This record gives sequence, C-alpha cells and structure tokens, in this order.
Amino acid sequence: MLIARNDVTQQQVEGIVDNIASQLEVDGGAMRKREYWGLRSLAYRIKKNRRGHYMLVGLDANAPFVTEMERQLRLNEDILRFMTLRLEVIDASPSAILSRKSDDAERGFRGPRPMGRFESGRRRGFGEREEFRARQAPGEVTPQEPGRDAGVADNP
Repeated sequence: MLIARNDVTQQQVEGIVDNIASQLEVDGGAMRKREYWGLRSLAYRIKKNRRGHYMLVGLDANAPFVTEMERQLRLNEDILRFMTLRLEVIDASPSAILSRKSDDAERGFRGPRPMGRFESGRRRGFGEREEFRARQAPGEVTPQEPGRDAGVADNP
C-alpha cells in the first residue's frame, strides 16, 4: 500500500507502480494485484497534505527486492507513506474499498422524506402543525406567520 501526494496525477502514481513492476519482472517476481483507490482524504496532515492518492499493490517478491523497493519509495518525494505486509496468499478478488464504492453507486433511493417538511422543502411553521390545529376551538383563527397574507384566515 502506498499513498502519493495529491499534487501528482493518477498517471504519475501509475508510473511509480509501473517502475516497481518492471524491476520486479527483472528480479523474477510477479505483480499479483494492483488497485487504484483514488484521491482520498487523510486522517491527519502528512507533509502539509490533506489528501492523497491511494494505491494497493500485491507483489510476489523475495526479501532483498522488497528492501530495495522500500528504499526507493522512501527516497521518492511524491510518496507520503507506504506500508509493506507479508501475506501467505494474495487474494485476487477486489478489496473491500473497491467493492464498497460499487455498492454506493447502486444505492440511489435513500428512503422517504422526513415528515417535518413540505414538498417544496420549506419547514412547517408553528401554526401549521397538526397537534396545534387539533387544540383550536371551532371558529378560532390560527395565528399568522410573518410574511403570510394577513387578510386570509386559516380554518381547519
């Protein structure tokens, strides 16, 4: 996993990973997984950056190559952070981050509108609430809201 500065483009981040992949091919390893997670917000500022390009890379490599790759990533000014983990098996299926993004795209309907608003989006006024209209005596005039026409009385 590596996080690149937000000033660089996605193509530059892909170029960094392509460089790693080409060196890996020469060394005899293989790249098993490669996922670009996009420009995401960081939990805290890193080197005056609030956002970063996230990239997940699954490599099948030996220990000297991993050490050299980490050294090169440490020297690269475009890389904010990186983390290397050793896994026994690299899962080829999409990660949880990418599968969650596809779920968000499929969700369109977010449920019914709350009862506190009219169809226009305007909030209900004090005199327009049903519990206050029920308490009025028959023939009693409801209080007028500011900005409403004072010549017309609302009778339930």
